[in-house]
Amino acid sequence: MRLPPFSQFCSRTRIISGEHALERLPGLLSSMSVKNPLLLTDKGLEAAGLLRLVIDHIEKGKLPAPLIFTDIPPDSDLQTVNEIAHLYREKGCDSIIALGGGSVIDTAKAVNIVVSCAEPDAQVLDLRDFSGADVITQRLLPLIVLPTTAGTGSEATIVAVIKDHENNRKMLFTSNFLQPTATILDPDLTLTLPPFLTAAVGMDALTHAIEAYTCLGKNPLSDGMSLQAIRMIIDNLEYSVAHPEDRSSRLALAIGANLAGQAFSNSMVGIIHTVGHTVGSICGVHHGLCMSILLPYGLEYNLHKIEKELKELSLYLCGEQKEAIGTIAAIRSLNDRLKKATAGRHVTRLHDVLDRDKRSAVRPDHLPIIAVEALGDGSHFYNPEQIDYDDILYLLNAAYWGYPLDRELIQKGHE
Repeated sequence: MRLPPFSQFCSRTRIISGEHALERLPGLLSSMSVKNPLLLTDKGLEAAGLLRLVIDHIEKGKLPAPLIFTDIPPDSDLQTVNEIAHLYREKGCDSIIALGGGSVIDTAKAVNIVVSCAEPDAQVLDLRDFSGADVITQRLLPLIVLPTTAGTGSEATIVAVIKDHENNRKMLFTSNFLQPTATILDPDLTLTLPPFLTAAVGMDALTHAIEAYTCLGKNPLSDGMSLQAIRMIIDNLEYSVAHPEDRSSRLALAIGANLAGQAFSNSMVGIIHTVGHTVGSICGVHHGLCMSILLPYGLEYNLHKIEKELKELSLYLCGEQKEAIGTIAAIRSLNDRLKKATAGRHVTRLHDVLDRDKRSAVRPDHLPIIAVEALGDGSHFYNPEQIDYDDILYLLNAAYWGYPLDRELIQKGHE
């Protein structure tokens, strides 16, 4: 093992996992002396009965019902954060419970920044002032996360992403203080996730783990979490897509996603997220689906720098030791099987991603715009190979049409 000259690792979140783990929520709230929590979720989870499930557990613990906000959009945005922060202050809340996937959890983190960092008598705090790395330098108020997907790992990460519609950009926040106070991983909270979303968020978690294992910030602690995450995701993702009611595989995916989240929070990611963040921001592509499409192309781009790591990962992705290219082939094969298992909804090219009106979400004229904007994403500094506009555009065109990259051309271009 090649030890890095410097590394650091931080994990502040208390993790409670297992079947029926949600029963521990009242005791958790009591141990934190929480009196007036604000529960954030979305209308889809309310309709699916998950909000009622959580409230029932709180009431069984003889605790007062929390204040509830359900109008969180699929893409976390600044306006929603400000609205919730105002409600939090107006009602005198003392903590946040986030029930949902990445959008709900990121919204909760952003609200926590606003309500925790403002002076007691301040009426307005501009969240945009806290975007970037390590701008947040103080402990935040209690945040308890109940993840309903097994993908983003946001319940364990130091990251939040919020859309600023006024400036048409996604703001990235990174700080160790953004890690939630506690999270509960209960498979009952993920049972309603449909197969095509299970596939997408599972591939998101796999991408977190693989990029964490191959990026420049990798370290022994993040490596261990990455490898365990990869094992759990590969062993359970396809089964969970085919058998969505199976609690054991759902729990394994939830734990795997959590481990992957902790791993990349302490090592960072690379070109796959660099490009994926921008595709999602400009074209509205679901982040997990975007990651699954871009994963093999990003690994091909970096192949000449990460052959050793990909060869090691072949044991987990192929079941036997193979050359690095075999690991990439295994990922493509997995995507193909997930596409078949979801009746074509898990697409493998950007060209095939459709919006809600069944039109192409990503068009060829989007690609140069994405390539320019992606260079502003800080994750590319951790990529094993340097990236410029031409590199990103080349990768995007390959992922758009579905053809492999010319690895020799890439290597010669960087010699």
